Amino acid sequence: MNSYLLLFLAIICEVIATSSLKLSNGFTHLFFSIITIIGYSASFYVLSLALKTIPVGIAYAIWSGIGIVLISLIAWIFMKQTLDLAALIGMGFIMFGVVIINLFSKVAAH
Repeated sequence: MNSYLLLFLAIICEVIATSSLKLSNGFTHLFFSIITIIGYSASFYVLSLALKTIPVGIAYAIWSGIGIVLISLIAWIFMKQTLDLAALIGMGFIMFGVVIINLFSKVAAH
C-alpha cells in the first residue's frame, strides 16, 4: 500500500480517536473510551508503517497539520465549538505549510 495512503488512514484513525476522547468525558463513557483506545492504537500502528518510507518530520507535519484542521472542523460542525477568525487564519497557515512541504520539499519527495 502507498505510504501516503497509510498516512491518510493514520490521520483518520487519530481524528476518530480524538473526537471520541472528547465524547468519553474523561473516560467515564465506556463506548467512547474503547473507541479512543482502539483509534489511537490503530493510528500509531498505521503511522509506523508509513514511516518505513516517509521521513518522520514530513509525516508528522502532515499528520498533525491535517489532524488539527479535521478535528477543528468536526468540533465546529458536530460539537458546536466555535472558531474565531484568528483560529481560522492559523489553520489556514497550517494547511499552507503542509501544501508547501508536499509541493516543494525534496525530503517529502523521498
